[in-house]
Amino acid sequence: MSLTIEGLEIHQTTPALYLERVLTVPALQFIKSLHDTFNPTRLELLKRRIERQHQIDKTGTLDFLPETKSVRESAWQVAATPQDLLDRRVEITGPTEAKMLINALNSGAKVFMADLEDSLSPTWSNVIQGQINLQDAVRQTLSFRNNDGREYHLKAPQELATLLVRPRGWHLEEKNVTVGGSALSASLFDFGLYFFHNVHERLKRGTAPYFYLPKMESHLEARLWNDVFNYAQDTMKVPRGTIRATCLIETILGAYEMEEFLFELKDHSAGLNAGRWDYIFSMIKRFANRSDKILPDRVQVNMGVPFMRAYTDLLVATCHKRGAHAIGGMAAFIPSRKDQNVNDQAIRKVTEDKQREVNAGFDGTWVAHPDLVPVAMKVFDAALGTKPNQKSNMRTDVKPDAAKLIDTHIPGSTITEDGVRLNIRVAIQYMSNWLNGLGAVALYNLMEDAATAEISRAQLWQWIRHKATLQDGRTMTAELYDRFRREELDALGGPSKGNYGQVVELLDGLVLSLEFGEFLTLPAYDLLQRSAH
Repeated sequence: MSLTIEGLEIHQTTPALYLERVLTVPALQFIKSLHDTFNPTRLELLKRRIERQHQIDKTGTLDFLPETKSVRESAWQVAATPQDLLDRRVEITGPTEAKMLINALNSGAKVFMADLEDSLSPTWSNVIQGQINLQDAVRQTLSFRNNDGREYHLKAPQELATLLVRPRGWHLEEKNVTVGGSALSASLFDFGLYFFHNVHERLKRGTAPYFYLPKMESHLEARLWNDVFNYAQDTMKVPRGTIRATCLIETILGAYEMEEFLFELKDHSAGLNAGRWDYIFSMIKRFANRSDKILPDRVQVNMGVPFMRAYTDLLVATCHKRGAHAIGGMAAFIPSRKDQNVNDQAIRKVTEDKQREVNAGFDGTWVAHPDLVPVAMKVFDAALGTKPNQKSNMRTDVKPDAAKLIDTHIPGSTITEDGVRLNIRVAIQYMSNWLNGLGAVALYNLMEDAATAEISRAQLWQWIRHKATLQDGRTMTAELYDRFRREELDALGGPSKGNYGQVVELLDGLVLSLEFGEFLTLPAYDLLQRSAH
């Protein structure tokens, strides 16, 4: 079934509610104008990523850009921080489901990042219902009734977390909507619908549309966002600078252009965030063809290892030099209300993680579960007191060092059979849930999303590709992977259980391919599309 409106063709069943609340004619006109104006540049920048990869494969290294040296050496500051973003000491993240939105906004966190990206499986209903839920959250009319009859409502406005929205990355498309046969950019689709329907309501309530921007690999991609913001603000007749955006530094290439990201978005910038899981994935991906960049078991690649410490220290120093917030990474541990030992361990690990971040100078941090908000808050409260942030903490001890950012040597690290098997189990179970419409999944007391699943499948490819040596002396081969995968699949119920047969075919294709696949969500999205038609 297709529906053509304002030059856009919608290739999904579209209930009247979707047309009335989200896909209105004026909104689609706005989306089409964004597509016509900015999609050619987006496509060029994606081509540039491929060219950059060829350069990395040839040189085997990275460095700060000589052409932007003047930006790094000149004096400038980002725009002043809006009042409701001054204190970001604890931020909670999650998908745009109604119950999640309510619990997160009510959680006591300073900020809630409503996620249309890594923790959301982009089914048509998830994407559009997410926009409806966001509209209701902005207007503070959102409610939810559980199957057991329990009702969920938002607290008083002054008790709610400040809302930020993360659209999908530049590499993703919304294939359910096309213009002239070309799929829309998922970034422009997500951003455009939220901004169009909510900008004036946000301003009326004394705030503004705030965003997180994911997976950028170049300051030119940040410049594109800035151009989109200016165009959108002009079109909707609101002042330039109304929007504020925090860039996730979650690619190794982005780490070399932190100051440039802030500069390009200067009038719209709200800071940088250390997107740790995607960052590890990016390190594997961009150096996929280098045998000297093999990472150990995922659990051993923590925030204390040299290359991760170098990246986060540089992020804090860069942000505070330019008057911007530095936001720490996700604590993926999940507390348990049934198992006290699991709960105690989660609280201990989260406390240690947040203590490290606040000591490094971060102004805030991320958690994945409402029960962890007070845990992280306690750490930041102790350090900040009544101060809203610690932007005045200048990390003059940190100097940009190109080599340190890609020094992946981790003393004493290993690749174990348990690590291989864990990656297989996580990849199978997460991808199964993703194809069933769930983008955030609790597995083995950790919150998994697309970024953590990417690490799991990327490590399997890397270890096989370079014949990595396991701790017990065996060589990691395709044959050994096949044996482990069959055994783990059988333990999970076998290929006939649910969609596991389809999932394993997808995983094998990614892990055993001669070339490294850029994102697992690209072939997975094709499967999601086929199953919906």
